[in-house]
Amino acid sequence: MMEISVPGFGDLELKHLVMDYNGTMACDGVLFQGVGELVDVLSRNMEIHVLTADTFGKAAGQLKGLPLKLTIMPKDNQDQGKLEYIKKLGYESCICVGNGRNDALMLKKARIGIALLQDEGASVITVTSADILCKNIHTALELFIKPGRLVASLRS
Repeated sequence: MMEISVPGFGDLELKHLVMDYNGTMACDGVLFQGVGELVDVLSRNMEIHVLTADTFGKAAGQLKGLPLKLTIMPKDNQDQGKLEYIKKLGYESCICVGNGRNDALMLKKARIGIALLQDEGASVITVTSADILCKNIHTALELFIKPGRLVASLRS
């Protein structure tokens, strides 16, 4: 668990990092370079979950050996499925990261929602549902390795 105090945003007790795969951790099904190493570091303090429709059929192979739980979502109602997933974990203990329209509900409900704008673009609904917008997955994950950055973004 990570504990971080953010003035005006509150005290955070973060246990779960929940991420989308395509468009978030990967492009065209291929994991972005360096993401595996960041996942390894973050897994020391949090459980890592990846929720995906696995559009390209590569998620399991690309994520093999990483300390995370991979869940392939059904094709229909993925937004509701992702929301239900984090509800079971406990909204207040979740950081959620995504870019697609099907990520908007979980980003809005999570304690911290992070939208990404990378090569696949981002749904405007998802961006406006997030607490933070990052330029890529690396900068998003580094917020929790260097939490002063997180505090600077969220404090009021």
